[in-house]
Amino acid sequence: MKYAMFTLFALGLTITVNAEEKPLLAIPGKIIFESKLDAVPDDPWKAAKGKWELIEGVWRGSEKPEDKHGAVTRLPNKLPDFIIEYEFKFEGGKGTSLSINAPKGHMARISISINSVTILRDDYDKDGPARAAIFGRFPAQFAKGTWHKVRMEMIGNTVLGQVDDLVAWGSDDFLKKERVAPGLTVAGQSVDFRNFTIREATLNPDWEKVKATLPAPGEKK
Repeated sequence: MKYAMFTLFALGLTITVNAEEKPLLAIPGKIIFESKLDAVPDDPWKAAKGKWELIEGVWRGSEKPEDKHGAVTRLPNKLPDFIIEYEFKFEGGKGTSLSINAPKGHMARISISINSVTILRDDYDKDGPARAAIFGRFPAQFAKGTWHKVRMEMIGNTVLGQVDDLVAWGSDDFLKKERVAPGLTVAGQSVDFRNFTIREATLNPDWEKVKATLPAPGEKK
């Protein structure tokens, strides 16, 4: 993330502020949901699998071997066009994701392992004929104990995923269906989370220009 530095010589102070981020697919609107994830996991989150606890002021998700499934916690929200942002760090876990569901089945996700990032439309009908559509997959190295930022934007039939400076997007008519139950997942033990926000969003009027600067869907694998 870029920062701008301003020095107030008269007061002898140095202040650091976030430089304004340029819009990608979406322009952020009003906040739908916001939490620092600094309290014991509770309503409105619903933990379906795994162990979710407060550790050193942030959420920690851990897979339970007996579940034979990754840890999962979800919000009950139905989503309009949106932007979701949060931060994560690996604390021994091997993978995590931000997952968006349709009323029946998975819809889209940002999937993160310790050495890769994948942005995709999920396989939503299990036995076919649809298969997951990978819009982008990048090599990456996520060191234990280091915070990283995740952002997902969804407008109409288009999704954009971003992890730090890695960005991919793609379009599919399935993404226009009802969107529900945004969730966090963890594979292994453990992954920490903080500063989770969902905002309403509208299409960036300069999206076509922005899109021309990004990899085409499926180009990065």
